[in-house]
Order: sequence, then structure tokens, then C-alpha cells
Amino acid sequence: MLRRHMTAFRISLMVADASAALGVFILLSLTRFGADNWTSAWRKTGIDPIWVLAAYASTWVAILWLSKLYRIRVRWSARSEALDVLRSGFLMAVLTFSALYILKMPEVSRLFLLVLFPTQIGVAIVIRFLLRVGFRIARANGFSRRFVLIVGTDESAELFARHIERHRELGLRVIGHLRWAESDRPPVVTRPILGKIEDIEDVLHATVVDEVGICLPPAAWGMIEPIARLCEEEGKIVRIPLIDGQMPLPKAHREEFDGVVIQSLVVGPDRIVALIGKRVVDVLGSFTLLVLLSPVFLLVALTILRRDGRPVLFRQPRVGLHGRVFQVVKFRTMVLDAEARLAGLLEQNEIQGHAFKISGDPRLTSSGGWLRRTSIDELPQLWNVLKGEMSLVGPRPPLPREVDGYDVWHRRRLSMKPGITGLWQVSARNVDVFDRWVEVDLDYIDRWSLWLDLKILLRTIPAMLQGR
Repeated sequence: MLRRHMTAFRISLMVADASAALGVFILLSLTRFGADNWTSAWRKTGIDPIWVLAAYASTWVAILWLSKLYRIRVRWSARSEALDVLRSGFLMAVLTFSALYILKMPEVSRLFLLVLFPTQIGVAIVIRFLLRVGFRIARANGFSRRFVLIVGTDESAELFARHIERHRELGLRVIGHLRWAESDRPPVVTRPILGKIEDIEDVLHATVVDEVGICLPPAAWGMIEPIARLCEEEGKIVRIPLIDGQMPLPKAHREEFDGVVIQSLVVGPDRIVALIGKRVVDVLGSFTLLVLLSPVFLLVALTILRRDGRPVLFRQPRVGLHGRVFQVVKFRTMVLDAEARLAGLLEQNEIQGHAFKISGDPRLTSSGGWLRRTSIDELPQLWNVLKGEMSLVGPRPPLPREVDGYDVWHRRRLSMKPGITGLWQVSARNVDVFDRWVEVDLDYIDRWSLWLDLKILLRTIPAMLQGR
């Protein structure tokens, strides 16, 4: 299965099932034994209630796991899932009553258990159905959506596209296909044909593409490796349905998807749980900092308003993950016509490559200099982090005009969500060669871990205080 996309859904199901088990057990204990007596009632059986809760929830999740209820079904239906949950609940009841008989524990209320298991089954069915509907609605509204380009227009390409979009909870959407020009068979796909295979680089640059599926006939198998290499250089994930006789790609790992073996070539961080942890840190960190720093925000806003006038905030389009354009938010540090005056300053650019920087920029406002030296102007980007457009740590988000001039290898820095701070900011900020900036960003992407993010955050604090 495409585990990168399945993991978030699987973890959500497991958390929901464990939480529901704990909630049902506690609620029924309160109802059966009373709010003041339920913990003591369980202690009389010789078992601490904390251990009872932990054992019950973990056993319930384990049984659902063994029943394969955390795997994506080829043909999912509410009825089939309900029947599997019912069977799991029956197995849980049998194991529980058998254990109580073997361990000779008559003190445990059988009436409580006879109410517990049917209630648990019903709650689990409802919660799982609501969770699936919630994921599908969220994905349909663009939450964590990922876009897939499929190379190929024959029956295998159409079948692969249908497989992908059948599981809407994974958030994958096929944007279109590229056609092999030498094929003598007419396209059979029902989605847009965006061009020929020769146009793949232009399509990758003009459209948001997170993954590329390659579904070519045997006569075109020689094109698979160069296409995969190009996608790898740009930081795209490659999926190739494996057909008998087809040579596997080096470094690709195999996954199962709807009964089809898929070769997956993943570039960059692929520790799924750690990536989920990174997003959790981003949400908690940005929300906490927005609350704690709100007095600073107010003070800075009043200072800018008094000294430089409106607007206080500056919004500018930047390029994020795999080419997604978003509006970055900063405190305004430049005069209102700064963009119009840029052309006259380009010859003074101190950076070699696709970026712009000059010392003593004449467009700075009266308060812009110290805001930039202290990096306080960057703090409103915590809102971009909370929205999911940025991360606390990552490559800096470039301007669209800068990305238009990127070489192919530069574009891999777009394969990770941009950050407020990053390895470049704390280790190579004074380097004046853009290619070196990119090398530092790619080093961060290749070595990424939560521990590396933490070290960068800790190094950012003294860099801000020292005006570096």
C-alpha cells in the first residue's frame, strides 16, 4: 500500500479506536458503579483500574489490527467494515470471558461486560464511519491533498488512475496524463491529456505535481529510467505498477496497492511517523508562539503604524511545497513602492544566482532595519505555519520569479515545506552564492530528522538575539 499516505489515516483510526475504548469503558463504569465508587469497584477485583483501562484499549486495538481493519480495502463498504468490527467485538468478548474463567476472577461483573462489548462495537462502527467521511470531506476541500501526474494513456494508466481516486481518504488526485507520442493506439484515459512525454519538464514546472505514476507499454520501457531520474532530481515521488518482465528500478521499494505491486521511488524524508510529528510540532509551536508573542506583535504593529504608516503587514506570493503558491505574511519593512524600485537595484545584487540581497537597501523604512536585524519581521509567518503552508524549520520560501530561473537540481529544495528558519539561516546566511544556499537546503532535506529541527531551532534563538 502507499504507506506514506496511508499512515496518517491508519494512526487516526488507531487513536480513535483506543480513545473510544477508553471512553466507553469509563462511561459504563461510571454508570454501573457510580462516579464515587467505580475505581474502588475495580480495585476490589484485585486489578488497578489504570491497568484495566490500558489492557482493554490496547487489546481492542490489537484485535482490530489482526482483523486487518487498519488496511485500505480494495472495495470498502460500511457494511463490510461493520461486519468485521462485529466479528472483532465477538472475539474480544470470547477472549475476555475465557481469561476470566481461567484466572478464576468471579468478582468482575458479567453484567457490565455484557453491556460493554455491544456498546463498544456500536461506537466503533459509528466513529470509523464518521472518521472516513471526515477524511474524505477534508481531502475534497484541499486539506493535505497531493497531486499525481500519470505518464501513459493506455488501459493500465486508466486503471491505475481509478485505483488512486477510489481511495479518496488518501487525498491523492490525478491531474492528468502525458502521452507517449510513438504509440499507435488512441488514448483511453478519461482525464485530461496535458501533453507528450517530451513535455514532462514543462508540465512539472507549470503545475503542482507531488507524485508521478509511470504506466507505459513494454515498447516504451526504455523511457522509464530517464523519466524517473528527472523526477528524482526535482524531488518528486515516482510510482510504477510492476508488470511481468519489467526490470525493477534501483533504490525503489515495493508496496502493494489494490492488489497491484508498485515500485516506489521516494526522494527526501520518508519517516512517516516523524513527518507527522513535525506537523504536530508546527501546529503546537506556532499556536503557542502566536499567543505568547501577541504583546510583541501589538507593540511592533503600533511602532510601524506610528513611524511608517499603513499597512503594518506585508503580503507577498511565495512558492511552497512542490510549487504551491501562497501569500507569506511579514511585518512591513520596506516603502510602499519597493517592488517598483527593484529593477533599478538589480545590478547591485550581492548574491550570485537566483536570489536578491543588498546591504543597506535604500527601500527600507525607518523601522525596517532593526526589524530585519532581529528577524522580528518574520514572526507573522507563524500564521503561515499554523495554516500548513510553511513549517517552523525548512528551506526559505522563494519568490515565483526566482523559481522560474531555477535549474532542475535547484527545484528539489521545493520538495519539502518551506520554513521560518532553517539550516541555511543558522550556518550559511553570509554566503553570497545561491548554489551554495541550495546545497545547504538539500543537505538539510537529505539529513532531516526531528532532532535536526530541534538543533536548528535552538541555534536560531541566539542568532536572533545577536542580530545575525
